[in-house]
Amino acid sequence: MKHGITQLFIPGPTNVPDRVRRAMNVPMEDQRAPDFPSLTLGLFQDLKRAFRNSSGRVFMFPSSGTGAWEAAIQNTLAPGDKVLMSRFGQFSHLWVEMAQRLGLDVTVIDVEWGKGVPLDAYEQAIAADAAHEIRAVFVTHNETATGVTSDIPGVRRLLDAHSHPALLFVDGVSSIASIDFRQDEWGVDLAVAGSQKGFMLPAGLSFLSVSDKALAANKDNRPKFPRSYFIFADQIAMNDQGYFPYTPPTQFFHGLRASLDMLFEEGLENVFARHHRLAEGVRRGIAGLGLKLVAAGPEWHSDTVSAITVPEGVDANRVIRIGYERYNTSFGGGLARLNGRVFRIGHLGDLNEVMCLAALASAEISLADAGAKLTPGAGVAAAHAYYREAHAVAEEARVAAE
Repeated sequence: MKHGITQLFIPGPTNVPDRVRRAMNVPMEDQRAPDFPSLTLGLFQDLKRAFRNSSGRVFMFPSSGTGAWEAAIQNTLAPGDKVLMSRFGQFSHLWVEMAQRLGLDVTVIDVEWGKGVPLDAYEQAIAADAAHEIRAVFVTHNETATGVTSDIPGVRRLLDAHSHPALLFVDGVSSIASIDFRQDEWGVDLAVAGSQKGFMLPAGLSFLSVSDKALAANKDNRPKFPRSYFIFADQIAMNDQGYFPYTPPTQFFHGLRASLDMLFEEGLENVFARHHRLAEGVRRGIAGLGLKLVAAGPEWHSDTVSAITVPEGVDANRVIRIGYERYNTSFGGGLARLNGRVFRIGHLGDLNEVMCLAALASAEISLADAGAKLTPGAGVAAAHAYYREAHAVAEEARVAAE
């Protein structure tokens, strides 16, 4: 018999705060009621704030982030369009696979898993495209499978340096609302996010933030993919009035209202700083155990998920199973080629230092039970020391500012 709660340290779905759960606990309501827009119109505006999109618009679809991926492609590109993509983890791989299935002409740059978007290779491809045949450049901001974050502003700089008009697509499912993201400033045209990560909701709602340039591409006379459920035109016609072209998940909207309020009350800059602090403590803990991350170096470190390579002779799947069955802890598994070699600690959303220390403690004991040779408590001690130091520095800065 298990007691207490199962600790959730997967990189999504993340913990849903009590405040958000309570907000969702409402009776079913009429999605065509005259007062329904008083809830939804504010959500559209505040989602734009979360994406830092001042002039475009945000769509909400009752789907996982994959649905928003598809909506982005279908509404702005046409079959046979040339696009530039890179593949360095399971989710960037899946995005490439979707683009190929939909009939895009995909140039794929494969990268060692542990690194992110290859700016040098992207620049070579962009510079060589004098005729501007590449219609879109795709970037996975945070590769959840490997714990790697890529340089989105760097991609924008190289596009601008070559005056290239390609649309910039960004998968921000495991970054937006957790890691700094600036759609306007970085010139991102289509940015995808999901409810179950930094927005601290259950899975099932996706967000697609679209620039004016992408909206113009949607309205131009070029042929588009056949589409119905994800069509922008129907969404715009109804969303402008606060409604949807099909039955929306109304309880999610109440939860989203609460989660956005929590993000803005904390302040987005503080949210990003907290995620960095918590992630760095986990990274210090992993190093204290003598283990390595999949991320090839600090420049690639993700502040939302750490993918950890287990020692030689240890089965990562056994570590995960022991953690779940003996110690009531859920860790993320290694995906695709990392299966059995890696386990993942998600550190995003509604999270604090003590929760991260608990993740490390459970990882330590699960690793030991799976046969890893390590010093008990070393990981927790390293993270503990970092968190105390980080808070001391923050307190000194606060006092100095007063």
